[in-house]
Amino acid sequence: MGEDVEKLKQRLSLLDYLRQQNWVARPAAHGDEFVGLCPLHPETRPSFYVNARKNLFYCHGCGQGGDLLRFVQLSRHLSFRESLAYLDQQSALTADPVAVLEQAATFYQQQLDGYLEALRYLEQRGLHDLALIKELRIGYAPGGSLRRHLTAQGYSCDLLQRLGLLNPQGCDAFYRRVIFPCCRGGRVVNLYGRSTGVSFAHRFLPGSKGGLYGWEQVQQCPEVILVEGLFDYAVLWQAGFRHVTCSLGTHLNADQFRQLCDRPRTVYLTFDVDGSGQQASQQLAHRLRPQGIVTRRVLLPDGHDPNSFFVQGGDARQFHSLLEAAQP
Repeated sequence: MGEDVEKLKQRLSLLDYLRQQNWVARPAAHGDEFVGLCPLHPETRPSFYVNARKNLFYCHGCGQGGDLLRFVQLSRHLSFRESLAYLDQQSALTADPVAVLEQAATFYQQQLDGYLEALRYLEQRGLHDLALIKELRIGYAPGGSLRRHLTAQGYSCDLLQRLGLLNPQGCDAFYRRVIFPCCRGGRVVNLYGRSTGVSFAHRFLPGSKGGLYGWEQVQQCPEVILVEGLFDYAVLWQAGFRHVTCSLGTHLNADQFRQLCDRPRTVYLTFDVDGSGQQASQQLAHRLRPQGIVTRRVLLPDGHDPNSFFVQGGDARQFHSLLEAAQP
């Protein structure tokens, strides 16, 4: 029984459940806490706090507190066993895709240190800062183990196939790929698998790839470096360029374009130095300028993208010189 309860709590977060019940909240003083009106008693001043990391609630008005199971007992007037059965049914019907992707991203991140081939691949791509690798939550999908892990948490194969984590044959979709979680507002919205060999294509899961990668960190910046690839992003961040974001390809979706245009700024377009990269850069510049955005095209040496520039010996000083020489 105890093991089943813990698995259920992992599948359903208290905050997600409350939002499904139309609970309106705002961030509290601490990043993991949210506050709103108490759903358990009438009140006019918010006193109901939820700690999203600990999956706990407490109301300073009525004095009630506990976990998701306790909240269901109080709000629906159910016994412990009745609440457990209700939540088990709810998790089967309304499993939150974000929660599943979060579990997958965490699992992949835990695999990375155990596979020398993945660590060597990151080193070959110029990424050696272990703190940055951890901060970006980079992981590794060896293949064959995610299905076992997630089904043990109670998720169905049908759900995992709908999300693209399993292929139509029921096997792990990501195999021998370095994994980058794509997040928005702190929530995983997609996973990008970068093949460590030539046999497997790079790929996202089905669905939206979200907005610009790392946008929350640079949204207030008056100058932004825009790159097309995640390894371009990672090596620039590693070199100290913290005002960088990534479009995950040369063609911006509508949401990404709106993000870049949310205020006046200068955008350094740093796409690959090849025909398609430079053509996409010019087209994007023409679209951005009427929106009040100043654009500068960064011209890397022939045959290079930001990642290869640093891998083959470029340094932060040289890249800064390229920014200064960028053309309108």
